[in-house]
Amino acid sequence: MPPNPVVILAGGEGARLGGDKPLRGLGGRRLVDWALERARGYGGPIAISVRWPGQIAELDGLVEIYDPPGLEGPLAGLGAALTFADAQAAAHVLTIPCDMPWLPDELADQLLAGLGETALAALPVVGGELQAVCGLWRASCMARLEAYAATGRRSLKGFASFVGAVEVPWDQGASDRFLNINRPEELQAAESVLAERAS
Repeated sequence: MPPNPVVILAGGEGARLGGDKPLRGLGGRRLVDWALERARGYGGPIAISVRWPGQIAELDGLVEIYDPPGLEGPLAGLGAALTFADAQAAAHVLTIPCDMPWLPDELADQLLAGLGETALAALPVVGGELQAVCGLWRASCMARLEAYAATGRRSLKGFASFVGAVEVPWDQGASDRFLNINRPEELQAAESVLAERAS
């Protein structure tokens, strides 16, 4: 089976981080560059989900995909990812966010194993917390997403429940691999981790 397409979700405003989250620096690199490194490690075609053309500059030819009309937030990014998977004639698509710089190397493989033959989606659970932005989704979820959005709901976790997503548990010791940078203090903490690793 060829590697799944990977879509980086980078269309959010990142207001809690002061805006332009994908462009925030960590260890001398943009958060989106960390995400791109992770995506390349999973194989398969890569795209980045943004809200408008040119939202993120200097992407070295990386395919940009855009939020479908009528959707917003991570759910819109998933809609774009599912459309991208369909265009690639792929059975699945892996979504990762632009603000988790140290996702596990084995993320794609473990989610695929958890997906099995019949589930529509598989998502990691770390310390009891569902990481809905890191998901392996069947391309056929698009029809269900449209039905879900028609109810007025917009939660990505809610959609995962709607399609009966499989929860794939990760060892509690892997919680740092799912570090999510939403606030200035979390970015500062990530810088401290890098400094400790370098010392």
